[in-house]
Amino acid sequence: MPSETERVAPQPTPLTEGYWSAAQRGQLHLQRCGGDCRRFIHLPEPACPTCGSTRLAHEPVSGHGTVHTFSIVHRTFAPGFAGRTPYPIAWIDLPEQDGLRVFANVLGCEPEEVHIGQAVEVCFEELPGFGLVPNFRAS
Repeated sequence: MPSETERVAPQPTPLTEGYWSAAQRGQLHLQRCGGDCRRFIHLPEPACPTCGSTRLAHEPVSGHGTVHTFSIVHRTFAPGFAGRTPYPIAWIDLPEQDGLRVFANVLGCEPEEVHIGQAVEVCFEELPGFGLVPNFRAS
């Protein structure tokens, strides 16, 4: 069991391997349907929820977005985050497709500076023993 200060590393699965592999290269990739609809899918699924295709791959997205909604965490039970409170977490709207969102920490600003509609861009944080983890920062 990890200590209060030790972060838990993500556990890639066949569905998320493309996401995590791209992150290790400093890139943000999301699952995308290779069928007729060509929709991005996040969180990853075994089949496209729009057209049912199982031809899925991870493709790059711009890494730019806006804060859709957020919360400031003042008390956490997540291992490795106790020393980081308070910190903002947010749903980030991505411009590649209506309704496409990712969930991430917002770094590089004070929690009270985060606001709905704020422009953000992907950044990568080194997680010891794992590698790079995508987050966002004010742009």
